[in-house]
Amino acid sequence: MKLNELTKVPGSTTEAKRIGRGHGSGNGKTAGKGHKGQKARAGHGFRPGFEGGQMPLQRRIPKRGFNNIFAEKWTAINVADLNKFEDGATVDVAALIEARLVRRNTQNVKVLSNGELTKKLTVQVGAYSEAAKAKIEAAGGKAEVI
Repeated sequence: MKLNELTKVPGSTTEAKRIGRGHGSGNGKTAGKGHKGQKARAGHGFRPGFEGGQMPLQRRIPKRGFNNIFAEKWTAINVADLNKFEDGATVDVAALIEARLVRRNTQNVKVLSNGELTKKLTVQVGAYSEAAKAKIEAAGGKAEVI
């Protein structure tokens, strides 16, 4: 097959609807726009969220609080999740990503104290709760802040 032998797939293109060209066009008189009203006028168009003059949803819903765009996002994992690693392993953010305990684009990880730790691990993450740090050290491991 050559480029000059290519043909369009039937139905892939349609001719533009020629509005306002009289009765013979099949869209005579009101040109397919109905009678009067906002959509029958020239230049009609509505911004996103326009509800025909009704109070739009984004203005009806009460606004509360504040979203700090500069806030650091932290991912929390539990001490019990660390049992997934081998005894004596070093657990850092890269190891947590590889073990699928946190997502790929995670930088800040905090270890919380839910559950028990049965293995001696060296954990290197951004933050710990006091109880989580105590549990890691009680199991014979180290809790290092990076």
